[in-house]
Amino acid sequence: MSDPIHPELRSLARFVPRSPVVPRSLSVVRKLVSVVGPRTPRSTDDVVVCDVAVPGAEGAPSVVVRLYRPARAVEPVPAMLWIHGGGFVIGTARQDEPNNIAIVRELGIAIASVEYRLTPEHPFPAPAEDCYAALRWLHGAGPAFGIRSDRLAVGGASAGGGLAAGLVLLAHDRVEVPVAFQLLVYPMLDDRTVLRPPADIEGLRLWGPRSNEFGWRSYLGSAPGAEGVSEYAAPARRDDLSGLPPAWVGVGTLDLFHDEDVAYAGRLRDAGVPCQLVTVRGAYHGFDGVSARTSVARSFRAGCLVALRSALLGDDRPPKGGRGPRD
Repeated sequence: MSDPIHPELRSLARFVPRSPVVPRSLSVVRKLVSVVGPRTPRSTDDVVVCDVAVPGAEGAPSVVVRLYRPARAVEPVPAMLWIHGGGFVIGTARQDEPNNIAIVRELGIAIASVEYRLTPEHPFPAPAEDCYAALRWLHGAGPAFGIRSDRLAVGGASAGGGLAAGLVLLAHDRVEVPVAFQLLVYPMLDDRTVLRPPADIEGLRLWGPRSNEFGWRSYLGSAPGAEGVSEYAAPARRDDLSGLPPAWVGVGTLDLFHDEDVAYAGRLRDAGVPCQLVTVRGAYHGFDGVSARTSVARSFRAGCLVALRSALLGDDRPPKGGRGPRD
């Protein structure tokens, strides 16, 4: 993990902090993130966007899902439940709206982005159960919205990727909702990473040890790295990964989550689960959002699209123009 920052990412990297989210900055960062994406759904000629309040877990409030669907689909389409990132403590279902709309346009599938409760106000299992409620709704009520209940993927980035991996474990064990594929974009999988010596990675950006410790402590409601942490909260703690759906895991070599992601992908393969691992040399956490127009970011996002297209549509064609949905 001593690679230099990728040449295409250097110009903006100097403006990206290492640990932007800590207790003292939480309220400010939340205010900044809250203005990202339109609060009111905005449909277009080719993509229908709507907010749906779905039943939560027993005794829990309803969960809002922002649903993106191809307007001109004549038959039911596959769908992906998307879980936003933000270290468990920040973020909104709206924040990835341009990317979600682009995926709908490119692949002709539906995307359901879940507004799960944030921590530390609502520690585990609240966020995980919110995501499960959204997945269960997508499976049960999806056909009424033109969605195939038998072709569902789960995906997420960063903490959303960790929630996605945990959700796949929940779905596997509860045997209520079949999941066809998991798309894990630099996922936050292992609370025990906080026990490692402080990362001395020169190119570390956007999520460092201080933010990581805060995020995990907020999510778990206790000190991370201790005994007894649920595998549904920290999927890397799961001993048996057999029987899970195929996966795509992508991470940069300068990402704090690099080692845990590579290890998880390897363990999936060892358990007989088809898993494609993509590592990007010199890329830091969230590089594809910070430097979205670079070729390295476009290639990374295009890889996500190819994996989704193949898993949900059985089609291995590259994206139009060979580029990802952030273009």
